[in-house]
Amino acid sequence: MYNKYTKLKCLEGFIGDLVSKLKKAAPRFELGIKDLQSSALPLGHAADRDLIESPNDPTSNASYSLIIVCNGHGEDIIAFEIIKRLLKKRNVKRIEVMPLVGNGNVFDSIKSDIFSKIGYLKELPSGGFSNQSFKGFVLDLFAGFLVDTVKNFLILRGKSKDQYKIIAVGDLLPLFFAWSSKCEFAFLGTPKSDHTWSNGPGWKFTDFYHKFKGSEWDPWEIFLMRSSRCKSLIMRDEITANNLNKKMISAKYFGNPMMDFVDEKNEKISNIIIYNRLILIIGSRFPEALYNLEIFLDCLRDLRLSNDLIILLPLSINANVFTIEGHLQNNGYLRENNIQFMVGEDSVWKNKEKYILLGKSTFKEWANMACVGLSNAGTATEQITGLGVPSISFPGGGPQFTKSFAERQSRLLGGSVLVCENKKTLLDNLEILINEKDRRIKQVKIGMKRMGKSGASKKIVDYINLSLLA
Repeated sequence: MYNKYTKLKCLEGFIGDLVSKLKKAAPRFELGIKDLQSSALPLGHAADRDLIESPNDPTSNASYSLIIVCNGHGEDIIAFEIIKRLLKKRNVKRIEVMPLVGNGNVFDSIKSDIFSKIGYLKELPSGGFSNQSFKGFVLDLFAGFLVDTVKNFLILRGKSKDQYKIIAVGDLLPLFFAWSSKCEFAFLGTPKSDHTWSNGPGWKFTDFYHKFKGSEWDPWEIFLMRSSRCKSLIMRDEITANNLNKKMISAKYFGNPMMDFVDEKNEKISNIIIYNRLILIIGSRFPEALYNLEIFLDCLRDLRLSNDLIILLPLSINANVFTIEGHLQNNGYLRENNIQFMVGEDSVWKNKEKYILLGKSTFKEWANMACVGLSNAGTATEQITGLGVPSISFPGGGPQFTKSFAERQSRLLGGSVLVCENKKTLLDNLEILINEKDRRIKQVKIGMKRMGKSGASKKIVDYINLSLLA
């Protein structure tokens, strides 16, 4: 443990040296909410269409300023839900958010005098998935990832003198930032789950490695969690929290806040209830999302059903609609200007017995309308699982949604996502799931339990309010 502590101190010292050299060239920079465009928000996870306004009074007697650090698109969603509720707390006088991946456009609907985005915000070539691809890592370095990380580190280190408290959302990087800041902090460990190695065959090297550790969290991460300044430690599921508790670390579980971002019910479903219903989740990182769309459209060409099929295709805010429409036309779909299903779609496309409904920023409303999903994505797949929608994945070339990622996701969700090796397997499973309701319920049952119900964000904020802000 001494060696790990020494390494961490060396890393902190190395970054500190870089900071001192870059300080003149990279002065402190705080970015207000502007009309930035993100090409890597999770599918359909554009900010709410209705702006969120805070009733908080900046002239109140509040005593704490907060900064939320998050390093992923799913983490942005969780931070968004947390911030909405923190703004209602009277003991918070300022809230800042620092997204370490992408531009954090999901936060742009928050309109409050006491809230702002800060830091050096940049869309990375890897889309934030450089840990899954060496090529993506190299491209990120050439795009200035290391320099921007050091600049953001400098901003956060400066918060200690202003008596800030920090909420870190994600994995090692935001946890390290919070620990190095010398501020008191809370940590929401969202991307790691012990379900990924404690369920399934368990014959991979990583399975043995995690079993040996007793947690998917690594020793150096656990070391940071043990800091006396870590006042709140919250995990994404119960098994992960329990395994950390066995290591004498006080970890809590309150549910998964990702489920607070989607609607559990939508009355408009009555307009399409008589149809077979499928949702396509192609991801939001382009051009990978287009590759996924082509894979799914090619498979659907050979799908034969007795009833008409409605295919919901929610698009992220950065999607180029004209390009998407071109792909639909190339696959035999024609625009139907005289047909409306009244579920919030922007356009309707038809090819024989199949209708495709396009809609920007409609994932939140459409997530619960489908019977089955074709899904090559991360956060959105977990969300539809939590709503009781089983799905099928067909990994492409990545870099985000690879075969290894898909298999890990399937184990995380207890088999609620079926990973298919070829087109025939996908079609066979899709036909079964569409036609057999009992099979759908059976497939998704474990996944729903693992994702939990909505309402976790409020519980998390209440706990942080007592443990970190009291």
